[in-house]
Amino acid sequence: MNKFVLSLCLAGAIALPGLGQARPVTLTTQLKSYGGDGAYLAIYVTDTKGVYKKTLWVSGKKAKYYKNLRDWARGSGLKASEYDGVSGASVGSGRVLKVTVDLADALIDAGYEIRVDSAVEDGRDNPADVRTPLTTAGAGKPAAGRGYVKSLTYSL
Repeated sequence: MNKFVLSLCLAGAIALPGLGQARPVTLTTQLKSYGGDGAYLAIYVTDTKGVYKKTLWVSGKKAKYYKNLRDWARGSGLKASEYDGVSGASVGSGRVLKVTVDLADALIDAGYEIRVDSAVEDGRDNPADVRTPLTTAGAGKPAAGRGYVKSLTYSL
């Protein structure tokens, strides 16, 4: 019996590190003050070549407007499976969106980027409003936006 228990423990110790190791990452997106409706945001990860890999969060409840988040829409194919369970309300002018997501350790310090596309009804669309490398050194440092997003900060 002891050999059986020892074998199970050893098998578990070997298997656990192989399970997709991930860590919680908190994303804080601060919007600029602007006139207009709430912003739609798509926060996602791209690989070393800028190719879409994974949706982290989408803000804005009406999927018909997601096409205005152009780079994300192209990469995700606007498949509901890409944003189901990782979406919420739009974000108002000057407001903060703070979400925590699980992110694979393998993406950190490996050339991946976090990007944010933004759009506002009757306003312009901003593909890659924010682009920031996903690195341990960049954690906690705000990355400036060039559209509706004032800054994006992530913590590991």
